Amino acid sequence: QVQLVESGGGLVQAGGSLRLSCAASGAISSISFMGWYRQIPGKEREAVATITDDGTTFYVDSVMGRFTISRDNAKNTLFLQMNSLKPEDTAVYYCSAFARRRDYWGQGTQVTVSA
Repeated sequence: QVQLVESGGGLVQAGGSLRLSCAASGAISSISFMGWYRQIPGKEREAVATITDDGTTFYVDSVMGRFTISRDNAKNTLFLQMNSLKPEDTAVYYCSAFARRRDYWGQGTQVTVSA
């Protein structure tokens, strides 16, 4: 079992920044892949940024150059630095980890960007 707890969401004006954190606990040595996803009510959850064990990253086109995903293995924490935020970035952001052939999810943290 892996437990994930997100923090760092909130309300920010367009152009501002937020840093999301995801603290992992449990069977963390079995985690091979982690990522940030977001969901707007009525829409499917989408991958925002992901990172593999070897540090390979992926970003959805809409956040390229504005968001940075990073992983502190020593502290078992995943981060998402979000700069130049736009109103369309408003969503619930979820942390995810793939371990032992299944996905684990955090409870989500709300990010609201005002125009």
